[in-house]
Amino acid sequence: MLNHLDIENIAVIEKASIDFEAGLNVLTGETGAGKSIIIDAINAVLGFRTSRALVRTGAAFAQVIAEFSPVSPAVQEYLQSLEMEVPEDSLILQRRIQADGKTSCRINSKPVTAAVMKEVGERLVNIHGQHDSQKLLDSARHYRYIDKLLDDDSVLESYREAYAQLVKILKELKALQADESEKERLTERLRYEIDEIEKANIYVGEKQKLAEQKARLNALSALKEALHFAKLQLAGDDDAPGAQALVGAAIAKLEEADFKELGAIAEKLLTAQEALTEAGEALGDQLADLDLSPEMIEQIEDRLNLYYEFSNRYGSSEEEILAYLESAKERLNSIERADEKRAQLEAQLAAQKETTYRLAQVLSAARHKSAASFKRQVEEQLHFLNMPAAVFEVEFRDGAITKTGIDEIEFLISVNAGEEPKPLAAVASGGELSRIMLAFRAVLGAKEAVPTLIFDEIDTGVSGIAAGKVGRKLRQVSKSAQVICVSHLAQIAAAATAQYLIEKEEREGRTYTRVRALDFEGRQREIARITGGMQINELMLENAKQLLKEYDNDNL
Repeated sequence: MLNHLDIENIAVIEKASIDFEAGLNVLTGETGAGKSIIIDAINAVLGFRTSRALVRTGAAFAQVIAEFSPVSPAVQEYLQSLEMEVPEDSLILQRRIQADGKTSCRINSKPVTAAVMKEVGERLVNIHGQHDSQKLLDSARHYRYIDKLLDDDSVLESYREAYAQLVKILKELKALQADESEKERLTERLRYEIDEIEKANIYVGEKQKLAEQKARLNALSALKEALHFAKLQLAGDDDAPGAQALVGAAIAKLEEADFKELGAIAEKLLTAQEALTEAGEALGDQLADLDLSPEMIEQIEDRLNLYYEFSNRYGSSEEEILAYLESAKERLNSIERADEKRAQLEAQLAAQKETTYRLAQVLSAARHKSAASFKRQVEEQLHFLNMPAAVFEVEFRDGAITKTGIDEIEFLISVNAGEEPKPLAAVASGGELSRIMLAFRAVLGAKEAVPTLIFDEIDTGVSGIAAGKVGRKLRQVSKSAQVICVSHLAQIAAAATAQYLIEKEEREGRTYTRVRALDFEGRQREIARITGGMQINELMLENAKQLLKEYDNDNL
């Protein structure tokens, strides 16, 4: 429930702090004092749309902080779905509105979006104002009230699961019924890709192996070039003599000169010539042993180029290419077996339609039972709320299968004796709608998962005996949920378990609104004021005192 509310710079409220209680909390005060501003502040902190017009004139920002405890299971579940920390004791919501219109939201000091704040807020509080009464006129919402009173929730859940499965099958069937020419183009492409990859004989590890072979061949090519250069330097060619020829020429020149004294040098030159000859032959043998087939190099290059091309289309690794191949085969198989799959889905669809329709009928039967109980209880509540001739009906019409079932449900009412029940929009006045809404809440009671209910101006169009009965009914509803109510009626104020006075004053040309909890004497004076105006006398005070005691002694 809402335990505490801090308001700062909201419209005419500079600062206000309210400690709410369990039970029925009623806000009263003169017209224009700011009662509805309290509701606006609560709306803001619950994440509903707001504007900079709410910021007090001259203030840099407005702020609302609300504390709730205990934290309801619905809120805990939602926060867990967002992977947010779930508080154990209390939940603190904070909304700040800058003068330029920018807003920020926090839940237990953690920044969140307004959308998240609203989702949390809807699990904490239901605010029922004149706008909410208008929702009763929307027949598309009426089935929800009936479903809340179902004896067995499993019938609703079973139907929803069946309908979800029906939608799933319909989507699969629709996907199969794609454009035939598009399927033909896709089939042709898949067959080409499968054939191309299979012919390539891809296997895991080949790309690495080819890269290693290419690196080794590059190294051998460099070696071959070095050997050929060395052999050329030794043996020479047609263009230039090599070392062997040059040494031989040197020896021949020495022999021609018959330079006997240099015999030792000539001997060394002969030895060098023999060594150079042997080295040249050895280099020739090494070159002959190096098998660097141009075809082999070309094959490796072509294979690596294939992998490069495939990487742009099928995957960067052999594993990815082979996985793409399997996926393409599966897709092709799915297309080629489309007729068979379509027949299967059509059979499943027929069976699921039958199952869904059967469960829809089970749900409809449960709703009829729930509706009979709802009708009886609502009429009892309306009769109590000073609508003694009210006749309430729940009309069922057969409809198509939808996510909500096969029932089109609409509420009908007659508020005057002898009149046929008609749709709410055609019959009920504003005050009657308020009482109908209150009757619904009284019937639903603990079925409402939201722990706090706020009624803004529920006394519109209500007076006299009806007002007293509305007060009693609000008090009764507050036994299963905290109720906060804005009212102008003494009978409703007297029914409160806690009452707060909203009053304003002018200081130095500015308007200030404050909120204070009233004790018994304060409540007595405020109820007397509501009843008789500003001139309060002893009789008014005594009447207010008796009214308060009447509710205190009333076994509600």
